[in-house]
This record gives sequence, structure tokens and C-alpha cells, in this order.
Amino acid sequence: MKIIKPLYLNDKNLISYLLNPFTIFTNLINFIKSFLIKKKYKIKTICVGNIYIGGTGKTSLCIQIKKILKNRYRTVFIKKRYFDQLDERKMLETHGKVISAENRSISLGKAEAKKFNLAILDDGLQDKRIDYDISIACFNSTYGIGNGYLLPAGPLREKLETLKKYSAIFLIGEKKNLKLSSKLKKFNNKIFYSNYVPINLKNFDRKKSYLYFCGIGNPEEFENTLNKYKFKISKKFIFPDHHNYSNEDLKKIKINALKDKLEIITTEKDYKRINNNSKKNIKYLKVKLQIENLKKFSNFLKEKI
Repeated sequence: MKIIKPLYLNDKNLISYLLNPFTIFTNLINFIKSFLIKKKYKIKTICVGNIYIGGTGKTSLCIQIKKILKNRYRTVFIKKRYFDQLDERKMLETHGKVISAENRSISLGKAEAKKFNLAILDDGLQDKRIDYDISIACFNSTYGIGNGYLLPAGPLREKLETLKKYSAIFLIGEKKNLKLSSKLKKFNNKIFYSNYVPINLKNFDRKKSYLYFCGIGNPEEFENTLNKYKFKISKKFIFPDHHNYSNEDLKKIKINALKDKLEIITTEKDYKRINNNSKKNIKYLKVKLQIENLKKFSNFLKEKI
């Protein structure tokens, strides 16, 4: 969904209070979903999702899980077909096979027919028709739970109490948010932590000044990473999540960079949404998800499946 999250989602304020009565519809939808019959598939399933709208690092975690289990399973990624999320599908495709049908049940059926024995689902915690072997709820460690309200008054798709039903929680981001950890542990004490580590820093001269642009769920997280690794940021352009860049967008970015003698940097996701003819003079920061206590997380996965 192409949105820039409204600021009122972060804090309790007049707008969130006024919208709070409308959360009854989110509660009603979730209540109805709770009666759906779950199907257990022959193929092992790991769902990496969230209950917070917007970017929480799900795709990056899916990729790391595949690497951890690559010697134990013939793995496929499953990504529900959304035409505005081809960037995430392209990222997954650089690390393995991807099945992307109009619904996840069809994709799982195809995965079983093709003799895969592990499916890693990028998103899908709200798909209550599937009985996952492992379910992981991701949060961005900076944004946390926002104002704590359900949609549309807040950023949560489900109540925090539902975290009890999931196998684990993952906090992803530069900030080690102990206050958030303490709050989430009331509902599920199986929590793992991670942050982003650049793997192509040698491609950049960090003595120069930069313009960055991105259209991702949590642009601040990208800026946090750039600041951590001492990039000099002089200008930035923020677009809606999954934004498809027009020639006019890129022309504007390049004119601004040229005027102020700035290098241009973006994320890998954004770079994959740029047509090849427009990629000249644009570099992307390639990152990997670094999991704290990787051995503990690896053992957790292997014990569960």
C-alpha cells in the first residue's frame, strides 16, 4: 500500500482519540477471522509478518532464515501477489525461488507440488486460514507500537495480546529499545534482536556529501544507518512506501544533487524500482540483517521445525 504514515500514528493525540471509536471495525474483523478453520500443510511453513503497518524488516529476515536453514531444507519464498511490491519480490528472487500467487494457499499448494519442503512466507500473520509451524512478528525498534491503538486510530492491525499466539518476536533496527522489549515481553518473552549492516561501504567515499532518497515503510531507519556509518547527508527526498519512480522524480533528484555537488544514494529496494536507463549516478547501500545471538535463533528455528 503506497502511503506515508500519518504522524498521529506515533503518539496519542486529538486525531487518534477521535478515530479510536472506529477501531471497533478492526476488532470485529479480527473476531470473525478467529473462527476461520486453519489448514495444516505438508510443507513446513515459517511466516515472517507484523502487526504494525509499514516496514518492519520482514523481507530481510526471510532472507536470513533461508541462509540459516539452507543445508536442511529445499526452501521456497512465498510472497502474496501485490503489484506495488515487486521490489520485495525481486529482492527475494536474488536469494532463492519465489512463488507469488493471488493468495498464499495457492502458493503453498504449488510449493508442495514442486517438492519444496520448507516455505518462508514474507508477510501473512493476518491470514488466519493457515496453520504455520513458526510465526514471527516483527517490529521496528524505533517505531515500536506507535501510539498503541488499532487501525485507523493507530498503526496496529491486531491487539498486542495476539502476540501470545506467535512463536517469537523480532525487533529490527539500530535502536536497542529496552522499554519496548519490556512491554512486549508481557505477551511473549521469546524476543530476538537485529540491526542492519552495510556490506558495500567500499563503493562509497564518505568524505563527500550525499543526497538520499527512498520510498520505504520506515525511511528514518535508512537515515539512522547512514548516520551510524558516517555518511554526510545534506539533502533527502522521502516518497511513499513502494513508490514507482517516474522520470520526473529522478530528474528532480539528479538536478538537486548536481546543483549542490552531492552524491546520490538510496536503498536496494528503491534501486530495484528504477528503470535501467535512469540508474546512472545513483548508488544503493546494500545491507544485510545482523542477528544478535545468531546461534540461539538458529537453534530456535531447528527445534520448532
